[in-house]
Amino acid sequence: MKTIELEPNQVHRGTLLLVNSEHPFYDSQMNGLVNADARTPDILIRRDAANILQLILQHILAKGQIIPVSGYRSAAEQTEIFKDSLRDNGEEFTRKYVAQPNHSEHQTGLAIDLGLNKGKIDFICPHFPYEGICERFRQTAPKHGFIERYAKEKESITGIGHEPWHFRYVGYPHSEIMVENQLAMEEYMEFIKKYTPEHPLVHEQKNGRKTRVYYVPQDKEKTVVAIPETTAYQVSGNNMDGYIVTLWGEQQ
Repeated sequence: MKTIELEPNQVHRGTLLLVNSEHPFYDSQMNGLVNADARTPDILIRRDAANILQLILQHILAKGQIIPVSGYRSAAEQTEIFKDSLRDNGEEFTRKYVAQPNHSEHQTGLAIDLGLNKGKIDFICPHFPYEGICERFRQTAPKHGFIERYAKEKESITGIGHEPWHFRYVGYPHSEIMVENQLAMEEYMEFIKKYTPEHPLVHEQKNGRKTRVYYVPQDKEKTVVAIPETTAYQVSGNNMDGYIVTLWGEQQ
């Protein structure tokens, strides 16, 4: 086994950060932002999310039919959007569809709003129906690491109104586990805490390959995580109280 040591601030870094009204986004180090799509150079997301987004669009032959509408936003941009929506749409609409500054997933660089490329596109609520190419994207996304973040039946849990257009990159297999178990991201954060290094969640793909996932609580000074030698892994903070470890491949 080998060990990795995690400083306390690393709990606020990774692809599995829970950002909502109760858990603000802390990490302002937004390196690695790239164009979500070559046709929309002003819309940026993290490179890992952008690569997967393009893979999905190519896989379902959606080039030109689905376009990014909004990606990464700075705290200043989110503040302006929130103020503008209050002025133009009123408080009830704004609090349902627009997160307050530092509580928006868009500040992580891992969220993307998508719209059907047909006619005028609404910046706040782009049209992304449950049919045609949009539904093909929605069904394919979890197989590659994206989830539809704000489902209608989860509004009381997420605190955000139903947003068929808002997708969040969480990475695979987490996306597929969430969908298979019908879990909002808030629910997944609690669900995964049941699994430990000794008793991990084992997710088996259709090709038989297995991925192991477990939770490690954060230590106040330094968190030590043991990883099997030669095993590919990823560690992400949950933005709250610990880390989610993902191991790829069989272990002895």
